[in-house]
Amino acid sequence: MKDLVSQLVKIKLIPVIAIDHAEDIIPLGQALADNGLPAAEITFRSSAAAEAIRLLRQHQPDMLIGAGTVLNRQQVLAAKEAGADFVVSPGFNPTTVMACQELNMPIIPGVNNPSTIEAALEMGLTTLKFFPAEASGGTAMIKALLAPYTNVTLMPTGGIAIKNIHDYLSIPRVIACGGTWMVDKKLIENQEWEQVGRLTREAVQLISSIDIGN
Repeated sequence: MKDLVSQLVKIKLIPVIAIDHAEDIIPLGQALADNGLPAAEITFRSSAAAEAIRLLRQHQPDMLIGAGTVLNRQQVLAAKEAGADFVVSPGFNPTTVMACQELNMPIIPGVNNPSTIEAALEMGLTTLKFFPAEASGGTAMIKALLAPYTNVTLMPTGGIAIKNIHDYLSIPRVIACGGTWMVDKKLIENQEWEQVGRLTREAVQLISSIDIGN
């Protein structure tokens, strides 16, 4: 987990991808990697997710690949088999966490209140996803939650865009953010890889100037 955290701190932004046609991940992954963002979280919101992870691992072997929206043990197994480096879940499900721990698969579960943070701590997890970030109170809520939990680090996701990512990443112990604007589903459906590349470059240029204080 320590290695994953250090990679997230370095990358700062994880593109959160919903994909319907697995083969689209090949040019999409190329556009991300070529423009300075060698990372992707492929969500299990479609049946193409596991195959997309497998293809991306094949074509971008050095990319940091997460499996997102993982809701159960079966999806953990599918993510592991496909070659994901880590799992992200929208909420805190002890069964999903235990499945990951049994397989030695790092997991970043979703939390947005003290009770779920304490449930995660009880299972030995200190790197958590704050979700849905903007709807749950944004940066003000993160600062309030981090105050009593001094060993917790967060990866906010949900409602984060070019206009506010600086505010999130400037908070100590926010290690990275999840974002979708550079991998919007319409861009993928229309195969607008040049636009994906342009938006990725813009995002990388912005976040490269932010010093994450962890």
